[in-house]
Order: sequence, then C-alpha cells, then structure tokens
Amino acid sequence: MSQLVSPLPTVGDYVAYFSHQPLPVLRRTVRELDALRADMDRVGGRQIAAVVLSDPLMTMRLLTYLETHRRQSQNHDITTIERAVMMLGVEPFFRLFDQLPTVEEALKASPQALVKVLRVIARARRAADLAREFAIARHDLDVQEITVAAALHEATEIVCWVFAPALTERVYALQLADRTLRSADAQRRVFGVTAAEIQLELIRAWRLPALLVQLLDPSLKDDPRVRTVMLATRTARHLARGWDDAGLPDDLADLEALVRLPRESLLARLGAPEEARARLLAPPEPD
Repeated sequence: MSQLVSPLPTVGDYVAYFSHQPLPVLRRTVRELDALRADMDRVGGRQIAAVVLSDPLMTMRLLTYLETHRRQSQNHDITTIERAVMMLGVEPFFRLFDQLPTVEEALKASPQALVKVLRVIARARRAADLAREFAIARHDLDVQEITVAAALHEATEIVCWVFAPALTERVYALQLADRTLRSADAQRRVFGVTAAEIQLELIRAWRLPALLVQLLDPSLKDDPRVRTVMLATRTARHLARGWDDAGLPDDLADLEALVRLPRESLLARLGAPEEARARLLAPPEPD
C-alpha cells in the first residue's frame, strides 16, 4: 500500500489515487468478523451490521462493493448496513470480506499517524451514535440511514490519514501554529484542494447511494435530516476536545431547535458529567 508524500495537481488526481488503493479496515474489525465467521450458522445480519457500522472504513467497503456490483434487477439503493448484509447473505459476506488489509498494518511505519487516525475514527463512531440519538428524538423515519451518513462524514479525513499521513500531519501542524486558521484553508495550502472537494468527488467515484450523498451535502443544511448529521458530527468534534470546548453552547442551542428537547434532556443524552451540566445549564452572565 503506497502513500502520498507530495500534493497532486487536481481533485481528480486525488480521487484516482485513493480509488486505486485497497481500503483497509480496523484490526479489531477483522478479529470480530473472524469470531463471527467461526460461528456462522448462528450469526444474523444484525450482529454483522453492528461490527461493520462500528468501523467507518468497513462501512465504506461494504457500501461501495454493493454499488459497484449492483444487479440489474436491483431498482433501489441500499442505504443501511443491515440491509446491505441481507442483500449479500451471511455466507457470501464472509467469503467476500476475508483477509482484509488493516489500518494498523498500513501505518506501521507512521505510529503518530496511526494514533491520530484512530482518534478520527473514534470521533466518527461517536458522531454516528449521537446522530442515532438525535434521529430517534426527531422520530426520523429511518434512523439507520442517519447513523450510516454520520459514520461516513469523516471519511475523507480518515482516507487522507491512511494514504497521505505526512501531508495530513502538515495540515494539523499549520492549525496548531495558528488557531485562527480554518481547516479548509490549511488543507488548501498543503493539498492544493480541500477535504470537502475531495469528499464530493470521492463519494461520486465510489458510487455511494444517492440518499447518503444527499445526507452528506452541506449545501442542504436546512433539511432536518442533513442537519441532524451535521450537528452530530460537529458536536462529536467539539466533545473530542472536552466538555469545556467553546463551541458546545452553540451546538446545544442548535440541537434544542432541531430535536425540540430541553437542554437538560440533551445533556443527559450526551452523557454530560455533573460539572459540565451545571455550567452548561447556568444562565448566561449579563454583559
């Protein structure tokens, strides 16, 4: 598995490069799937789906496989992991996804990059959990679709850490040196393009289902389902920095408007510690 050390000329070049690399998954995912494979006769689609959805990279692998091997008789998109497993069948699933490459092996020469991509993956997993909670609170018609979209929201950053760790580290270093520097500006300085631009073309090239593409489109932020995904991702990012992150009050205000729950209930769903609850429930100080 090769890695980029210099920027490429265009978005299309990045998409072509990433698309020709075998997408690795977490070592934990391989182990958990191996354990299920050993008991295949008693394993159901829900158990497999739980393992897949806990790994954004495995989620991408499964969905892109289905879309690139779509049957002519299939007249609708598969937008949830459990349906994807059911479409394939348990035995074919295990046959198709055997001997998978791992992130840990891909980044064994870059231990710092491995630590950082694992953090991003953990954040994506938390965003998916939050999106599920918010979708349930909104009585969304298909909670699993929202969950999958949130799990994939950080896909490009994860892919960049795996296949271009040195370049991605430079983006982080720029932002560490200048806290006012926006992510998109730092990405453009290093990669020549932004992660959002790469992501838009990647999801087209990898033929993700149209509904998931829509749920990941920031231009549709007024759509409640898209907003659920965006706010779950934003909140997970801020929570990763700690309960004292300056962005959390705005997250909570936006979530109150979206899910129509009082702040105390939201904080309970988020698992806020007592000290954070007291501070975030306190009325703002007068100017």
